[in-house]
Amino acid sequence: MELSQLVLDGLILAGDAAHVNDKGFSVLVTRAFDGLIDDRHKNLIAKDPSFRGEDQAVVKEVYAALVTLVAEAAKHDLDTSSISSLLEECKFNNERIETFNKIYTAKKQLVQILLSGVGTTPRHIVDVDWRLDYYIKNNHLEKVNEAVYLVSLKTEVSESPGLKEVQFSCTQEQLQDLVGKLKDACKCLEKISQS
Repeated sequence: MELSQLVLDGLILAGDAAHVNDKGFSVLVTRAFDGLIDDRHKNLIAKDPSFRGEDQAVVKEVYAALVTLVAEAAKHDLDTSSISSLLEECKFNNERIETFNKIYTAKKQLVQILLSGVGTTPRHIVDVDWRLDYYIKNNHLEKVNEAVYLVSLKTEVSESPGLKEVQFSCTQEQLQDLVGKLKDACKCLEKISQS
């Protein structure tokens, strides 16, 4: 797992008792997990009374670093020993490492479920309808004399029920170009699958 220097700097601040006290650290870790799991808990750290006297820039930096660590650790399915070694490098004491690992173990699966829903799954084309229209004239020109294809792709997305339509119009040349690009893509996929 690769973390940026900015995140590592935030984690070093989180491990330093001079910047974040033990009670504040526990609250920060809990808020980091809660903010990832439930949208209603995002950025509640700014309103938390536990940090009224603290430097808000440090609190926000530590919070952002912890959220990034939680998301990346869950994404890579890290175990507590891997996280412990990373936190030791960031100058965490044993008590803080145990606090983080305890909450991580309890909420890791929820974060992973949330992460599995993130991203864009491409739509799968399941049906195509098309129609050929011939325009003789339009509002701007007296004579157009142009064929236009109206294409409607019926697609499905794995996360949502039902079909969605993607509609577009194109000229014969544009349609031929689209078909050519689709054939090229199919050939590339065949080559990849045979390798």
